Amino acid sequence: MLSTPETIWGGTGGADPEGPHIYKRHGYYYLLISEGGTSLGHMVTAARSKHIQGPYEPCPRNPVLSNRSLSLPIKAAGHADLIEAHDGSWWAVCLGIRPVPYPDRHHLGRETMLAPVRWDEEGWPIIGHNGTIDLEMEADCLPEAGFPLPPVRDDFDGNELGYVWNFIYNPNSEHWSLERRKGWLTLLGGAASLNDKETSAWVGRRQQHMQCAIRTKLEFRPEQDGEEAGLSIFLNCDHHYEIALMRFEGVNRLIVRRRIGSLWKLEQSVEYNESIVILELQATEHTYSLGYAQEGERFTELGTGEVHYLSTEAGGKFTGNYMVLYATGNGQSSSTPAFFDWFEYIPIKG
Repeated sequence: MLSTPETIWGGTGGADPEGPHIYKRHGYYYLLISEGGTSLGHMVTAARSKHIQGPYEPCPRNPVLSNRSLSLPIKAAGHADLIEAHDGSWWAVCLGIRPVPYPDRHHLGRETMLAPVRWDEEGWPIIGHNGTIDLEMEADCLPEAGFPLPPVRDDFDGNELGYVWNFIYNPNSEHWSLERRKGWLTLLGGAASLNDKETSAWVGRRQQHMQCAIRTKLEFRPEQDGEEAGLSIFLNCDHHYEIALMRFEGVNRLIVRRRIGSLWKLEQSVEYNESIVILELQATEHTYSLGYAQEGERFTELGTGEVHYLSTEAGGKFTGNYMVLYATGNGQSSSTPAFFDWFEYIPIKG
């Protein structure tokens, strides 16, 4: 820091004033902050001053953005940032959630929203529909800038994973490879399982749509008890469902397991002696269905789980759910690599 910190504005009295942004426009310093906490009471408030140290005058229409207590599909709108585009138009980007009713619960995490901004005669910003945002808002469109969507299928043919893929905790390069078997993602499980808050052989893609289908082709023949590899829908280490190939009691099996807090259950277990399987996850607003097939055959559903138990309201995290490819030795390092040939993410229009 180059100077002593100064408090210049404490907000309008809402909880947790945070995330400040300052902009200079037409001789005023405009200060935007979030208040009300990041849940359903979230809001954005504004103040301005001729001097950056203040005193700051609050906007008479505060909050300048909030969807609280309104029956709109977007909730918890906040953490806004103002942008002046190259054509002189103004926009706001903010966070929001799209919960499933009722009661409201959300599992896609906090998403980025874009809203038009205009300035009133007194020089205060008006965001969206007079301070609220919706799934669609009217505005003069900016010129379209092409940005390629990720392909439905990732064949793992490149030298690096695509941008849609994430790791958890601190990734260990020894756990995964695109070089060991060209055209396949190789995972080599360590002792950590999906239940452990530590680095594991875990590669995830965020769920972006309420309704979607996930499929992946897995080649894996576990040789020692505890070796496991498969597909998981994952909120955090305490809340996840998975379908996997696993060896236990000397037999290779396809399993469906659900973990909800301190409770877990092996929902299904069927003997499976093939080394190749296609795993599937079907997502709707209310359920996750897990199934499998051999190539060219119809899928067999092995189990289902409620979306509710993998929501922020049940699991306590607001980052949203991941579709995860994983491998583990469940307490010991695995000697058998798991090979994933491809991964498909198919959005389904509701």
